[in-house]
Amino acid sequence: MTASCGTRTTPPRCHESPFSSWSFAGILLVALVLQLPASSDACDDPPRFQTMKLTNASQDPYSPGDKVEYECRPGYKRLMPALATTAVCQPDNTWTPLQEACTRKSCPQLGDPINGQVNGTFLFGSKAHYACNEGFYLLGSETLYCELSGNGVSWDDVPPTCEVILCKPPAEIPNGKYTNSHKDTFQYNEVVTYSCNPSGGPDEYSLVGESQLICSGHVSWSSEPPECKVVKCPYPALKNGNIISGFGRKYYYKAKVLFECLQGFSLKGSNTIVCGADSTWEPEMPECIKGVKPTAAAPPATLPTTTQSPGSPGSPGPGAIAGIVIGSLVVVLLVGGFVYAVLKRKKKGEREINASYSVCKNKSTTSEEQTH
Repeated sequence: MTASCGTRTTPPRCHESPFSSWSFAGILLVALVLQLPASSDACDDPPRFQTMKLTNASQDPYSPGDKVEYECRPGYKRLMPALATTAVCQPDNTWTPLQEACTRKSCPQLGDPINGQVNGTFLFGSKAHYACNEGFYLLGSETLYCELSGNGVSWDDVPPTCEVILCKPPAEIPNGKYTNSHKDTFQYNEVVTYSCNPSGGPDEYSLVGESQLICSGHVSWSSEPPECKVVKCPYPALKNGNIISGFGRKYYYKAKVLFECLQGFSLKGSNTIVCGADSTWEPEMPECIKGVKPTAAAPPATLPTTTQSPGSPGSPGPGAIAGIVIGSLVVVLLVGGFVYAVLKRKKKGEREINASYSVCKNKSTTSEEQTH
């Protein structure tokens, strides 16, 4: 029987068709070609601009020679002198270069209000900020915006005005009154002063709070009105102590008292108290505690020292000098002994080395003589 791919004397081997490998390479080459960007005789989409937009409908593709026209976006106008607004698709598939040919429109010019100022720009998309001088308040919108209005631009609100600050009369209080209470309005920075009426009883009214109010803003005062009420603190009796300042038979609002303790007692708390608005002492009453606090820490215990000579305060006595001399001698002896021991040991080592060298030299000489 005859083998289909060769004789029996060699292993069977099938011969591949020469077209199979070429087919694979061709498929691979086609795939690579397909991955490459396809060349085209057309321009990409026309460029975009912030101030301009296309007037004609877009088309795809744009062939060389095709033109596109631009116009200003809403809120913008043509620059003067006028710049080109037409782009052409060139043979190299690029658009002719263009610049921004439009600029922002302006809203109507704003002037400073009477007794105020306006800051900002008047171009489309910007804002104007208003502020009034001291003593005046702003009536209207504080900020205006330049926005689209039909085919043009305009401010989104009417300009505000600056009006003089006036305050209504402040609040009346029980058992008290304020100055110029007959007026219907008060001007900026005008001051009213409150006071209390006579109580008609054994204790007088105290004014608790700010006695003066200032017209500081439109229909607003600098603070809340005060109160007129009886504020009476109990007699400040301090056990084992005395009042040294602030004597009185009665203690009303803001009365101040200063204390001290008797001999043999120390003060716990503040030595000064004030009668508060709720008829209590602030801070609370102190106490006098038996025993005197040490004024300074006891000095640390020290070793007894030798008496100094009367003629030289602060100088060491004879005993101290003798101790210093003896100590110095001991140090000198110790150092000298140490140095002597080191030198002695060094000399001993040198002698041993020399002796060893002599022995070795004699042995060497003897060996040479025996050899000869």
